[in-house]
Amino acid sequence: MSFDLWLIFVAVSLLPAISPGPGIMLAISNTLRFGRNATLASATGNAAGLVLIGYAVAFGFGALMSTSALAFTVLKFIGAAYLIYLGLKVWRDKSGFEISAENQVSRKSAWKLFLEALLVSVTNPKAILVITALFPQFMRSGRVDLLEISVLSFTYAALCFANHAAIAFAGGHLRRFLTSARRMRWVRRVTGGLFVGFGSALATASR
Repeated sequence: MSFDLWLIFVAVSLLPAISPGPGIMLAISNTLRFGRNATLASATGNAAGLVLIGYAVAFGFGALMSTSALAFTVLKFIGAAYLIYLGLKVWRDKSGFEISAENQVSRKSAWKLFLEALLVSVTNPKAILVITALFPQFMRSGRVDLLEISVLSFTYAALCFANHAAIAFAGGHLRRFLTSARRMRWVRRVTGGLFVGFGSALATASR
């Protein structure tokens, strides 16, 4: 891939990379609940999931998702159920947004945060379809080039990681709102409700 073509890919990928979705919602939630380092851990999991999707698309999984109603339906219900589960968990966790000296360190391990974001990423059929539509435009027709798909996958994942990292580093300003118990309660409800909303929207989505 030429440098000029790569720059075009970066420009075209910016909008889908920063568009609101379950991954960004998870980044905001982790920033508010656990702080910057937790969000960076989940951002790494999200990026890893996108790399996996990139390779899967190159080897035909994206085409399967585009043509098989069953595959799309199964994956979307798995993703929807997990998002709704996360939303209910956030809604019910009354201590999840407490800001105190004891809560500056994430109560979740980095590994758990990584896996959580990875699962959200790979079970999002819309992300798979976006990559399916985007990547082939920059791939050589009729063949799978591992170096080429690696460049595309890691570039797209890096753009998404940068977006999540920006959310993480803006977290200090966001977390100041949680010094009020009333604000904390409403942020928890809104965050949980958005997860449930994303899950419900995904469950009713069509290809």
